[in-house]
Amino acid sequence: MSTPILQFGTSRFLQAHVDLFVHQALAQQRALGKITVVQSTGSAQSAQRLAAFNAPAGYPVRIRGIESGVVVDQEHLVTSIAAGLHADRDWSAVRALAAGPVQVIVSNTGDRGYELSAQDGPELLGAAMAPRSFPAKLLDLLHYRYLHGAAPLTLYPCELVANNGSVLRALVCKLASEWQLGNAFLAYLENTCVWVNSLVDRIVSEPIEPAGAVAEPYAIWVIEAQENMVLPCTHPQIVVTDKLEPYERRKLFLLNLGHTFLAEQWLHWGRPEDETVLQAMADTTLRAELEALWEEEVLPVFQARGEGNIASAYLAQVRDRFNNPFLAHRLADIAQNHEEKKRRRLLPVLALANRMQLPLAQPRLRAALRIAAARPATDYAA
Repeated sequence: MSTPILQFGTSRFLQAHVDLFVHQALAQQRALGKITVVQSTGSAQSAQRLAAFNAPAGYPVRIRGIESGVVVDQEHLVTSIAAGLHADRDWSAVRALAAGPVQVIVSNTGDRGYELSAQDGPELLGAAMAPRSFPAKLLDLLHYRYLHGAAPLTLYPCELVANNGSVLRALVCKLASEWQLGNAFLAYLENTCVWVNSLVDRIVSEPIEPAGAVAEPYAIWVIEAQENMVLPCTHPQIVVTDKLEPYERRKLFLLNLGHTFLAEQWLHWGRPEDETVLQAMADTTLRAELEALWEEEVLPVFQARGEGNIASAYLAQVRDRFNNPFLAHRLADIAQNHEEKKRRRLLPVLALANRMQLPLAQPRLRAALRIAAARPATDYAA
């Protein structure tokens, strides 16, 4: 097995986004090659998914929605995954890949994926057992690669963390320093490996068991250009830009904030267990509150930055996506890790408005965050 792309995470999002992109690019000979997926969880469902990844027939991704007024209902049989490995069982194989043919590492490890573990320490470097945390796993692999003289590689974190590449690099370098791995290795991590900030955007609403997913037509992978980076593939929905921040701000403040606000209402009012985004948008009272939040508390922030027109255009797309009649995007799924999502998605809007000294009351955001109207600026720090 020799693949140039190593992926951490088996989520249905990755299956319908990065893995689908690579599959489509491979058909056009525009990809580095296939993907090896590394799974860290140990549930029975995860084991079935891993077995499906190892099946040569591939897995289905169904794209459903309306695009430019036209109904889209397509099914792709994705064959870009060459193999699935389990970190606890196959770590030596993962390490061998990282020291050899891999040129790109992609990850999407969830809302808590960057948390460190007290169980990890330098004694795990080169050991048969994989470290617990994702940053420590990366450190182990990169250290092994460094010791074996392999070429630099490019890392594409896809977690919804601002400046995710820079944040992940800082975490891995912090661990390397604490584990006393030497200045030469630290220089390799900081200056030779390429840590790319990126943003992914696609609503993936339902799994197809044991592997596969249902997703909307809209998709984008925005990549911040860096010197010497290697792209996993080229694709019409991959955008390479010198300025990632505007894309991040629109997605976080409009789409992600909208989802989390609906989840907050769902939790607060004890709404139906299986309620979807589409059903919530059909509730006139709830829809009015969401629209007021966007129009009165969020869009003025974009307007003050001179980004009002492009933000309004993006919001029109978001409304269409929330009203996709073909997706069953459950609020219960969106509400997972809800408090952390509120901190990441709602609080920065208040912080930015406060730094710009905008005369905005923003009562809905404050109510969701349980922040009183008279708090000083320092209390809003994201």
